[in-house]
Amino acid sequence: MSGRSWTIMAPLLASMLLVGLAAGSEEEEDGGGKKKPHVNHGKFKAEPWTDGHATYYGGRDGLTDTTDSGACGYKGQLGKDYGTLTAAVGPSLYTNGTGCGACYELKGPKGTVVVTATNEAPPPVSGQKGEHFDLTIPAFLKIAEEKAGIVPITYRKVACERKGGIRYTITGNQHYSEVKVTNVGGAGDVVALWVKGNKRVKWTPMKRSWGQLWTTEVDLTGESLTFRVMTADHRKATSWHVTPRDWQFGKTYQATKNF
Repeated sequence: MSGRSWTIMAPLLASMLLVGLAAGSEEEEDGGGKKKPHVNHGKFKAEPWTDGHATYYGGRDGLTDTTDSGACGYKGQLGKDYGTLTAAVGPSLYTNGTGCGACYELKGPKGTVVVTATNEAPPPVSGQKGEHFDLTIPAFLKIAEEKAGIVPITYRKVACERKGGIRYTITGNQHYSEVKVTNVGGAGDVVALWVKGNKRVKWTPMKRSWGQLWTTEVDLTGESLTFRVMTADHRKATSWHVTPRDWQFGKTYQATKNF
């Protein structure tokens, strides 16, 4: 290659190298420590059908002890926002909280229903096939008669349809902030969360406390906060400047966009 050709090609090769390095930096660890590239395009697609079984629990209104409490941390109005069609899912779907917020379509003897995972269910019932879904009574009545008690089902994970943007509820204090993530569309289940301020706080990974509650000891006060969510399908959504600089603990801030 002539000296002139190399002079022309060198900047191009350098640019390609920088692009490659940037692409590599987009890999993030999921809940199991595995690194996979995130996806910026397309939408979550329903997974294949598989066997399971369903029971029911909680009050007849579908809110008591179900969407208003539980192992995902969806309490108060934020829990009620998920409605009455929710489920506690078995340990292999709950996966220490990473499965919170996922949506499943269930087929039973009577019909079908789409539910959101908001709690953890006991392990599969002895003698029954597949994963255990413990449904609210309103959800169970969509697929079976109440007297059945326990029924075989087929189920698949589907995209969550949400109204409005992702919500972030911030509690704690200057030295310890806890963020609850709700109303997540697409895959629905958050496996990683980052926060960034508008000045001194750089991109900071948050740690899962339990369910969909995430914590950091970085002082977030006095900054307009941006959050970046990654769901189980490794897609990301960034909620730019979702809070004002004078945001307050105990309040919920909603992004303009969702998956």
